[in-house]
This record gives sequence, structure tokens and C-alpha cells, in this order.
Amino acid sequence: MNMRSSLGKVRGMGSAKDGTGHFLKQRFTAIANIPFVIFFIIFFIRYGSAPHEQIVSVCSNLFVASIMGLGAVSIFFHMQLGMQVIIEDYVHSKLLKIVLLMLNSSFVLFMAVFCLFSILKIAILGNQ
Repeated sequence: MNMRSSLGKVRGMGSAKDGTGHFLKQRFTAIANIPFVIFFIIFFIRYGSAPHEQIVSVCSNLFVASIMGLGAVSIFFHMQLGMQVIIEDYVHSKLLKIVLLMLNSSFVLFMAVFCLFSILKIAILGNQ
């Protein structure tokens, strides 16, 4: 039977050392994602049923491609931060936690590079 209080159990365990920075990054990316999401919603409403050639033509615009690229990077970074918090808080096995954090980072990096490559390909090559 353990007679220690809740405070006594957590004393001496140390702090996470990165909580505030992580919290602020997540909040800043959430705020930054608002205009990107609004842009994507308007874009999909306006061009959702447009022919392929018109969509490629619009996406070839440097401004549109830049907004899409920045939005993809910001959204994927925000997703990585959120999944990291979930993994750190709810996975208790040290080995599984390390593996999942590595998979999370790898998946986000792969998807971000894939999206940026796709956006650049459309922006540079256009309808070719």
C-alpha cells in the first residue's frame, strides 16, 4: 500500500523541459493555418468542378503555388506537433514511444516533400 500523495509521486521526476516551446509552436501553427484553410476552402469551392486544364492553369500561378506550398508545410508541421503530444502522453512503453515518434516524423517529412514536389511539378510544368 502506497501512502504517498499525488504530489509526492511526481516530485523528483523532473520537467519535460520543452513544454512551453512546444505549446507555443502548436498555437502559432494553428493560427497560421487559419488563412491557409480559408484559402483551400475557397479554392475547392471555386474550382472543385472545373476541368483539369483550368485547375492546372490556376495552380501554375506563382502566388497560388506559394500559398499551397506554405500551407502544406504549416499544416504538416502542426500535425506532427499534435501527434507527438498524443504519443508522448498516451504511449507508456519507452521503445514503442521512440518508434512511433520516429514514424511520425518520417511520415510527416515524406508527405510534406511529396506535396511540395507535386506543387512544384504543377507550377513549373503546367499542362505539359
